Amino acid sequence: MSDETEKNLAYAFAAESKASVRNATFAKKADMEGYQQIARLFRAVSEAESVHARRYLMLMRGKIGSTEENLEAAFQNEIRANVEEYPKLIKDAAAENNKAALKAFSQARDVESQHADLYKKAINDMVAERATAYYVCQVCGHISEDKAPDKCPICGAIKKKFKSIS
Repeated sequence: MSDETEKNLAYAFAAESKASVRNATFAKKADMEGYQQIARLFRAVSEAESVHARRYLMLMRGKIGSTEENLEAAFQNEIRANVEEYPKLIKDAAAENNKAALKAFSQARDVESQHADLYKKAINDMVAERATAYYVCQVCGHISEDKAPDKCPICGAIKKKFKSIS
């Protein structure tokens, strides 16, 4: 595969991933406003964009490895986000006195650190064949193991804001 095709696949993957999340968020808003049919359309398009993104990711060389390799790559990505990317975003938001962005970036940084810990733990759980239930805070992205907490330790969201992941 040529470098140009590889670059184009990476670009298309990022664009389709963004479109999927954007449409899923549009669906939530449409649901809140009582437009269930429009929300259904946004969810369908979101899923279609996810299909495209997964297809492009699978075509990109070296992006999908064994589960052990994928866990290590995911761990490294979380560490990089926590150490290299979020500190700059936080600094810029603070300099602009954008409190909402500062809070969102700070909470995401804290959650990224936790994600890295979960990936490391998952490697050990694979060997022990331990199954874990996960609950994701729909406000900040914090992941709780085995049960949803009464209150999110990162953002303070209540228990009903956690989504069970199976």
